[in-house]
Amino acid sequence: MSKPKILVTGAAGRTGSETVLQLLKKGYPVKAFVKKNDTRAAALRNAGAEIHIGNLFDFRDLSVAMHDVQRAYHCPPFAPNLLEGNMAFALAANDARLEIVALMSGWNDHESHPSIVTRQHWIAKQLYRWMPSVDVIHINPGLFAFVYLLGLPAIVHFGLLMGPFGNGKNAPPSNEDIAKVAASVLTNPGPHIGKSYRPTGPELLSPDEIADVLGKILNRKVKYQDASFNMFIKAAKGLGFPDFEISQIRYYAKELRHGAYEIGAPTAHVEHVTGQKPESFNEIARRYINNPSLIHPTLKTGNKLDALTFMFRMLTSRVVDYDRWEQDRNHPILTQPLLAHENRDWLTTARNQHAHILENIPKQNIALKHTKTA
Repeated sequence: MSKPKILVTGAAGRTGSETVLQLLKKGYPVKAFVKKNDTRAAALRNAGAEIHIGNLFDFRDLSVAMHDVQRAYHCPPFAPNLLEGNMAFALAANDARLEIVALMSGWNDHESHPSIVTRQHWIAKQLYRWMPSVDVIHINPGLFAFVYLLGLPAIVHFGLLMGPFGNGKNAPPSNEDIAKVAASVLTNPGPHIGKSYRPTGPELLSPDEIADVLGKILNRKVKYQDASFNMFIKAAKGLGFPDFEISQIRYYAKELRHGAYEIGAPTAHVEHVTGQKPESFNEIARRYINNPSLIHPTLKTGNKLDALTFMFRMLTSRVVDYDRWEQDRNHPILTQPLLAHENRDWLTTARNQHAHILENIPKQNIALKHTKTA
C-alpha cells in the first residue's frame, strides 16, 4: 500500500522546510506549498518534494494543492489576517476530506491576549476542533531557540547578548525538533489525534546561562545585557523585521521576562512523540552559528565592521509607538488585555498540560475518521 501524500504549508520557513525533509527521509511523498519559486523552493525540489506555488489566503490555491493529498502540516503565516487564512485552510481541508491536519499554533494563546495574532490562534484552535471529517493534532511550541541568536554579529564580535528578557527562563526548542514532532504525528497519527504538544528543549535556561553556553562555543566571554523594550524595538528594526511582527513579538518578550515560558517546562513531548531526546541549546547554537541562515535568511556574522554598522543602524532606528500603530491600523484592541502569565485560566492549563497529555494518550492507535485515497 502506498504511503499517503502530505502537504506542508509555509514549506520555505523554519519548521516547514525541515518538516518536508523529515517526511522525505521517512519515504513519504511531500507536496511543499511555497509563496514563490526561489532558491529555498529549488532546494526542496532537489530534495524530492513536489512544489506547489500559491497564496495561502486564496481558497482556490488551497483547493488545488489538496487535490491529491491525504494529510497536511499547516504552518500559517505570521500575519494580521491569520484567522482568515486558517479558516480558508480548514474549509479546503474539509472539502478535500483530508485524514489529518497537524496545526502549528502558539503555546501562549488565550481569548484575552493583547496580540491579535495570538488571539486568532486561540480562535482557530477552537474552530478546528469542529471540523466534521478531519482529525487535528496541535503543535504549540513556545519561544524558539533561534530568537536568542538574532543579534549574532554582536554576540560573535563584541561578546554581547542583548534582550529585554530580564531573568526569565525558557527551554527553547530547535526548529528541527519541532519539525520532528510534526513529521512523527503525520506519519503515525493514531495515538495523537486531538492532542496538543508543546515541544521544548531539555532544560530551563536563563539569559545569563544562554550567554555562558554561547561563550563556550565561541571560546570567548559572552555577557547578557538586559535591554529596554525601546532598545529591543530598535534592534528588531535594525534587523529589518516588519512593523507588524515587532508589534506582536514585544508581547512575547514581556511574557518571557515575567516567567511565562518556564511554566510547565521543560516538557517530554519531543521524546514521547519522536522517540528521540530534544537537542540541547548547545547543540542548536553550534549548528545555527555555523549556518546563520537557519536563524534568519539574510543574517550573516560578517566582520567587526559589519557588526559595528549593524549596531549603528540599531541605535539610529526610530522607536515606533506600537500601541498607536496598532490603533491606526484598526486592530481590535481589548479594554483589559491579559498577557499569558496574567490569565488565571491559561496558567492552570499551562501547569497541567504536560501531565494531562502523557496520562491520556491511549496506547493503541485511534482509528481515523475516514481514510482518503488519492
